[in-house]
Amino acid sequence: MKRTSRLLIAALAVVALPVLAQANTPKVDQRQANQQQRIDQGVASGQLTDKEAARLDKGQAQVEKKEAKAKADGKVTAKEREKLKKTQDQQSKKIKHEKHDKQRDLDHDGKKDAPAAKK
Repeated sequence: MKRTSRLLIAALAVVALPVLAQANTPKVDQRQANQQQRIDQGVASGQLTDKEAARLDKGQAQVEKKEAKAKADGKVTAKEREKLKKTQDQQSKKIKHEKHDKQRDLDHDGKKDAPAAKK
């Protein structure tokens, strides 16, 4: 009886583990964390206004939604990984653009700062 149970558990593990391993997306997860950190840093430094940060957070949520959809069947295919990478590339460009545009909130009052007077 014990031997049969052990064999059954071993057989299930052999079948289940590869499926679980294929659904993992550690590179996507790490990149998501890095991009979220860039957004948070932008807010803290005043490079991003609250409105810009909210828009970028919404983009991050869309990437996470696509990742969940790709994982739904238990396997993330190469095509799905490529789509996720492309979506993250687009999001990364948006973060860079928003952090380096002229809109700032350096005083953290929730309003865009007035442009500096030209001398």
